[in-house]
Amino acid sequence: MYQALYRKWRPKTFADVTGQAHITGTLRRQVAEGRTSHAYLFTGTRGTGKTTCAKILAKAVNCENPVDGDPCCRCPSCLGIESGGFLDVLELDAASNNGVDQVRALRDEAIYTPANVKKRVYIVDEVHMLTPAAFNALLKILEEPPEHLMFILATTELHKVPATILSRCQRFSFKRISPRDIGERLAFVAKEEGINLLPEGAELLSRLADGALRDALSLLDQCAAAGGTIDAKAVLEVLGLAGNLETARLMEFILGRDAKAALLLLHQLYSGGKDVAAVLGELSALTRDLLLRKTAPEGSASLLSGGYDAASLDRLGRDVSANRLLYLASTLQKTAADLYFSANRRTDAELCLLRLCDESLSGDLTALAARIQRLEEGRDRDRALRAAMVPPPAAPQGAARPALEPVKPGVDVPPWEDPSAPPLPEEPPLPEEPPLPEELGGRIYDIPEDTPEEPPARTPDPPVPQGSEPSAPPPAPPSGVLDGNWWRALAESCKGRLPPMYRAFLDMCGGVLEGDSLTVFAPDDMTLGRLDNDRVKTALAEEAAKAAGTAPRVLLRVGEPPKASPEENLKNLLKFGSQFDNIKITD
Repeated sequence: MYQALYRKWRPKTFADVTGQAHITGTLRRQVAEGRTSHAYLFTGTRGTGKTTCAKILAKAVNCENPVDGDPCCRCPSCLGIESGGFLDVLELDAASNNGVDQVRALRDEAIYTPANVKKRVYIVDEVHMLTPAAFNALLKILEEPPEHLMFILATTELHKVPATILSRCQRFSFKRISPRDIGERLAFVAKEEGINLLPEGAELLSRLADGALRDALSLLDQCAAAGGTIDAKAVLEVLGLAGNLETARLMEFILGRDAKAALLLLHQLYSGGKDVAAVLGELSALTRDLLLRKTAPEGSASLLSGGYDAASLDRLGRDVSANRLLYLASTLQKTAADLYFSANRRTDAELCLLRLCDESLSGDLTALAARIQRLEEGRDRDRALRAAMVPPPAAPQGAARPALEPVKPGVDVPPWEDPSAPPLPEEPPLPEEPPLPEELGGRIYDIPEDTPEEPPARTPDPPVPQGSEPSAPPPAPPSGVLDGNWWRALAESCKGRLPPMYRAFLDMCGGVLEGDSLTVFAPDDMTLGRLDNDRVKTALAEEAAKAAGTAPRVLLRVGEPPKASPEENLKNLLKFGSQFDNIKITD
């Protein structure tokens, strides 16, 4: 009768166990020196070797001819335990024997000496499934067991085991097996079984196993049943998973914000029998790789999943920011977690793709941040285009003006190019602007659009008596100074150092400079909580220090900022004016 590969190739000795050398080495030394404990607790994820090591340990402590702590697997004790014919070594499933009555019967039976072997061994799998009463019944015999008794407990959920049980056991934590070790074991088993397994197929199976060697052997058994050569394509076809090429194409559509193409590709994968949860899982793994290469390009090589080459990752992550990759990863993770409770998994996957292509559909602060980022990207593109435009060279004086080409009938031309149109009246020359006061350093500041074009009429100064020197009146500051626009200029200079989310909240606030303190007034507690961090405070303090010489202390308050006097505004403007020469303040 055919036997599954994970059962047929279960390790017989500690030397055969893969990826758990830190545990098998300790157990071998304990057996060789005769220092074994009466109770062990093996913890770890599925398929990492907990039950296998428990059975090997049961054979090793009862072996008649042990070899460096390993069982010989040839003596009557080893053969009887391996075949299950000795009732002195008993394996129990706590999921189906979790009542207090079963544990009491086990406790009453454990006091008798073994009939065929040296030690009576009880292997309790999934021990966290026991009821509290069953744990209490097991506690006394764990605390004072007879010399011939040994308990080996195994669990995948350590947090559910009471502390009173943990304190009476030697605990060994089984780690996930690395893909490299799994691949080497798969290659060995395939060679012994005559399975044509290619290295790329073994690598893909080792990654799909997620650290569980038993799962890897089960997947290999499933692929071998299909026959033929087992490569990466064959593995994807047999297991019904979306391939790396399709996943990369889907990621290209998402990064390009092409929702139509992304939905069509998902429809093709779904029609071909692909699971939408597997598609989102592969997208999440690819997003993780891209995020690691974007944020830690030097040390992320060992953390990547290994399913994509460096050229593909560089091509996909060339023009995408880390903020968007973080948004993609969190959205995919949330959707994958909610698929278990979904009434229509396909619809939820399609909605996820729509949100990935357009952040404005998320309905939270991410939509606002995405909108601000798009506006800033458009502004940067406009500035780059203006900088690239070179004005045409001016014609030399006295050069003849080129003759106008005749206008074709039926073609609309602007009036300034129509030769038959009457000449436009000449505009009067503009009056010269008066020079700025010397106190302002000759700097030019942008005036808001709602400022009246003509200043109000100013009454003439009274005549100064002969012999007395007139006192110089204080210079009239621009209107942008009187209403505190210096704070807006300071906030604008900090925006290049902060993410879009902080920029939006910073525009809602106001600021007042009093001595060596810069107080920022937020409209509500939510805005205050968003800005109350070292990153925002440091940016405000450093930008203010560029002009003031010393960094002011930044304070955050909730409420309306007090109205500063014109003298204080003028003082602040003169203090920070050199920093804000190139910043345009508009309402």
